[in-house]
Amino acid sequence: MRNLQKLGIATLAAAIVATPAIAQEKQTLAFVVNAASDFWKLAEAGVKAAQAELPDYELQFRYPAQGTAAMQNALMDDLVSAGVDSIMISSVDPKTSIDAFNRIAAQVPLFTTDSDAPASERLAYLGSSNTAAGIQAGEIAVQALPDGGKCMGFVGFLGADNAVERIAGFRQAVEGSGIELVDVRGDDVDFSVARRNVDDVLAANPEIDCMVGFYSYNPPRIYEALQAAGKLGEITVIAFDEDPITLGAVREGSFAGTVVQDPYEWGYQGMKLMAAVLEGDSSGIPEDGLIIVPTKVIDQGNVDDFEAELTARISGN
Repeated sequence: MRNLQKLGIATLAAAIVATPAIAQEKQTLAFVVNAASDFWKLAEAGVKAAQAELPDYELQFRYPAQGTAAMQNALMDDLVSAGVDSIMISSVDPKTSIDAFNRIAAQVPLFTTDSDAPASERLAYLGSSNTAAGIQAGEIAVQALPDGGKCMGFVGFLGADNAVERIAGFRQAVEGSGIELVDVRGDDVDFSVARRNVDDVLAANPEIDCMVGFYSYNPPRIYEALQAAGKLGEITVIAFDEDPITLGAVREGSFAGTVVQDPYEWGYQGMKLMAAVLEGDSSGIPEDGLIIVPTKVIDQGNVDDFEAELTARISGN
């Protein structure tokens, strides 16, 4: 009986010693996007690649219920309440979300990607220089329209920093070239509105001979509208990002080119950076808080190689 008591005490002691290790939960990192779009598949692949290298963390990739600042902010609140330890977010509307971002940043390390919120207490922005990307798009237009032209732009969120900066960069690049960006139509990431905006311009603005799709889904809507109107090849199109329709249009010569970002690296590098900060290493955050992942121009000469790279990344090879 005494031996059984000793065995029971030893077993209980072992269980008590083991309990903290067993009960300890993995820290959780969350990547929050601005709206549902195929554009984010590459970022999700980057997060998945980072997960393989961060086995002690749980990595989440989250979409808001709707592409609004209110829904994004509510999702962040829910994540923090659920115990998420750090968040990276593409801000829908940073100007109206400062208080919400600061509230989150007071509780967990907060980072931005794609669209920055520099007036908030976020620790760093990891993503493209949207101004530089806009300049690259303008340079495509200058090369494609040597005699000048009138362009119409299309974008999701007119007030988002990434849109504002891309538009400003485009205008900077075309200044003095005879190319004018007449206006930019917003659609709030509603694909039907995005298509209708293009149809409306085709009907009401016959002087427009150039279109710029500033968000990933805008160029495909432009392509569809031009195809339906029998005007593919008649209107110069400058695109952003790497939607398959966009890359196909570049390959066939219907689009002059597209400026691509590297959302895969946003997901991959972002998760690694957040893990390092949680472990007490902030050396990866520069003094200005900006970690720029370069953009590049895709045209007929490099589109096949680029698409092969995308396929490999999404498949995890």
